[in-house]
Amino acid sequence: MYITVIGSGYVGLVTAACLADFGHFVTSVDKDAGKIKRLMNGEIPIYEPGLDEVVQRNVQDKRLTFTTDLGAGVANSQVIFIAVGTPSLEDGSADLSQVEAVAKEIASAMNNYKVVVNKSTVPVGTGRWVRKIITDNLKSKEDFDVVSNPEFLREGTALYDFTHPDRVVIGADSEKAKEIMREVYRNLYLIETPFILTNVETAELIKYASNAFLATKITFINEMANLCEAVGGDVQVVAKAMGLDGRIGPKFLHAGPGYGGSCFPKDTRALAKIARKYGERVSIVDAVVEANENQKKRMVEKIRKVLGDLQSKKIALLGLAFKPNTDDMREAPSITIVNGLLAGGASIKAHDPEAMVEAEKVFGDRIGYCQDVYDTAKGADALVIVTEWNSYRRLDLPRLRELMKDAILIDLRNIYTPQEAQAAGFRYVGVGRS
Repeated sequence: MYITVIGSGYVGLVTAACLADFGHFVTSVDKDAGKIKRLMNGEIPIYEPGLDEVVQRNVQDKRLTFTTDLGAGVANSQVIFIAVGTPSLEDGSADLSQVEAVAKEIASAMNNYKVVVNKSTVPVGTGRWVRKIITDNLKSKEDFDVVSNPEFLREGTALYDFTHPDRVVIGADSEKAKEIMREVYRNLYLIETPFILTNVETAELIKYASNAFLATKITFINEMANLCEAVGGDVQVVAKAMGLDGRIGPKFLHAGPGYGGSCFPKDTRALAKIARKYGERVSIVDAVVEANENQKKRMVEKIRKVLGDLQSKKIALLGLAFKPNTDDMREAPSITIVNGLLAGGASIKAHDPEAMVEAEKVFGDRIGYCQDVYDTAKGADALVIVTEWNSYRRLDLPRLRELMKDAILIDLRNIYTPQEAQAAGFRYVGVGRS
C-alpha cells in the first residue's frame, strides 16, 4: 500500500518508519526543508532508541522516502496520515492551525478516493471539521473518508509501542475506510492485537481519556508521597502495596517531581477545555493539572529546605529530559526546578546523557553543562537527581562524596535507598520518604 505521512516530528517519523517496516511504501512529508535534507542524509532529528536503524533499513530498501512536496505525496497515496503538531494555546486548547493548513493542501492535491487519518492528538470534533475543510477546498469532486487513529507512543519505547501496541483504535464512519485501515495494520492482526473500531468522536476522546487517567495516577501517588513525608510513611511501600491490587496495577505509581513531556501536560489541559466547551466539567482533570504544577514547585522548596539560603550554593543536577531515553525537554520538571534554583541565587552544573543540546536551547548559558557525571559533582553543595536514567542507578557514590563540597543527595526519583546513600556518607533526601 502507498501511504503518505505529513509531519516528520516525533509521531510522524516513527509512524512513517514503522509503516515502511510493515512493508508499505511510505512518503514522509515535512515543510521544513532543512529537516528533510537531514533525513535524506541519514540524520535523525530526534533521539529515539533504534529509530535510526529502522529509517536507514527502509530507505535502503526504497520503502521510505522524504520530501517537501505534499501534493505529490497525496496524489500518489491511498492513505494520508496527518501527524503535525497540536501544541497548547494560552487558554489550554489545542492549536489546530497546522492541521487546518494541511487539510487545505490535501484537498488541493486530491485526485481520487483517499483515507485521511488524523494521527495527531486533536479535540473531539476535529474529524468532522477536517472533513468540512477538505470538502470546501476540493478542486474537483472526489470521495474521501476521515479517520481518527490516535497514537499511544511512549518516548523511549516508541518502536516497540508501534509494533506491539496494547490496542489499535480506529474511528471511522464507513466500512470501506475501516477495511483499508485494517490493511494498513495487517501485520498487527497477525499477532492478535486488539482493535477498537468505533466512530470518529469516540476515538478522539479515547486518546485524551487515556492520557488524563495516566496523568491522574502519577499525580495521585505524588500527593500520597507528600502525605507520607508529613506522617512518617514510605511512599515506595505504599505504591508497591497498591500496585499488587489487580484493580490498580503497579504502572505509573512512581513518586517524583511531576510529569512533563509533549502529551500529558497538553492533553490534560485540552481535555478540560473540551469539557468546558460542551458545558461539562472534568474536575478531577482540573485538579491534576494544578497539582502537577504544584509538585514541580514543591521540588524547589524541598531543595531549598535542605540547603537553606540558596545564594551562592553550587548544585549538581543529573537529568534534564522529562524522562529517560529521550532528549525531549518539553515541559520537563527540570525547567521549573532550574528556574526556581537560579531565582534563589544558586549556580547549577548539569548532565544528561542525551538532552544537553535541547536543554541549552531552554537554559542558554544560565547553567553549566558537563559531559561527565563526576565532573558535574565537583565542588557541589548538593547532588540532585531529576531524571531516572539507567546510567544514574549505579553511580560510584563514595567517589561522588569525595568530589563534592557537602554530602547531600536529593533523589527526586527514589532510585537509591536511604541506606545505601547513607552508607556512602551522604545525607539522603527522597520523595515520599520521611
